[in-house]
Amino acid sequence: MNNATHDTVRAVQWSGNHLRLLDQRLLPAETVYLDIRDAGAVAEAIRDMVVRGAPAIGITAAYGVVLAARALPADTADWPAALEPDMQRLAAARPTAVNLFWALARMRGVLEAGATDVPAALEEEARRIHDEDLAANRRMGELGAALLGGSDAVLTHCNTGSLATGGYGTALGVIRSAFENNRISRVYADETRPWLQGSRLTAWELVQDGIPVDLVCEGAAASLMRQGRVSWVVVGADRIAANGDTANKIGTYALAVLARHHGVRFMVVAPTSTIDMDTPDGAGIPIEERPPAEVLSLAGHPVAADGAGAWNPAFDVTPADLIDAIVTERGVVERPDRGKMETLMGRMKDEG
Repeated sequence: MNNATHDTVRAVQWSGNHLRLLDQRLLPAETVYLDIRDAGAVAEAIRDMVVRGAPAIGITAAYGVVLAARALPADTADWPAALEPDMQRLAAARPTAVNLFWALARMRGVLEAGATDVPAALEEEARRIHDEDLAANRRMGELGAALLGGSDAVLTHCNTGSLATGGYGTALGVIRSAFENNRISRVYADETRPWLQGSRLTAWELVQDGIPVDLVCEGAAASLMRQGRVSWVVVGADRIAANGDTANKIGTYALAVLARHHGVRFMVVAPTSTIDMDTPDGAGIPIEERPPAEVLSLAGHPVAADGAGAWNPAFDVTPADLIDAIVTERGVVERPDRGKMETLMGRMKDEG
């Protein structure tokens, strides 16, 4: 099958002078693109979850730097100093997704190189980050699909597809590749409370691309595994520590525990830009806590008793010893630990 048959969605688009973002807060009821023309609005879009997913956040932030540079006079004497306030604003938008800081570091590298036309050089780098992400996703799709064997169906959590990346997806890239090559026939997707990324986004994306999908409540995952309906859980990541501990959308850790009990294998799919070798283990990963209202209400309507509080961490950390494979564009790390992660990242430095 042609890849394009199951890969039609693009949530982050650069027009040449402004950024177009698919407003994911409105899906699946409405498909609305927002035209964004300044770095402050980019930061707000990241914070308010117009755009979400670690790779997409990084790409969007890179274009935000381009917009910030375009707003400055062409004869700006100190570009790094002039752009630093916008860099800081973008960095503060979401604290857990390491791709955000990785992308901003790459844009700072362009500034340090002292290009003659700084806005043009920054735009070239942002485009490169975007293109590299799409290529990496296709490679991860191939590598991850090869691990699935003859699985009839897989379970996924949150959204890890074209909506969360530059295109094709990480975990959903594996699913796309596996479906195209007849390795799986169906996907089960957790609803992913409280923002319902699985229900609103993953299901929408798979339906758009003709891949059969069934939604399940988080509480149904154990029964799904017990009945033998899935042999793999395939998820993405927002940050992977040096020892392989992985932060991903809240609920991922529970799936990993359930998978181990039921003999279901567990795969994390993420580009190497998500790996943070400066954070030794999961205890050092900052976990964003979001407003209680997201749990106490649904689509703006209260669903909890008046006076109830809520604890709303956006992510949790899955220990490396519960992960069967981490799939990156540079290769697969099975049963990850610090030594294997160091080998992967060391090999990447040697090659690059």
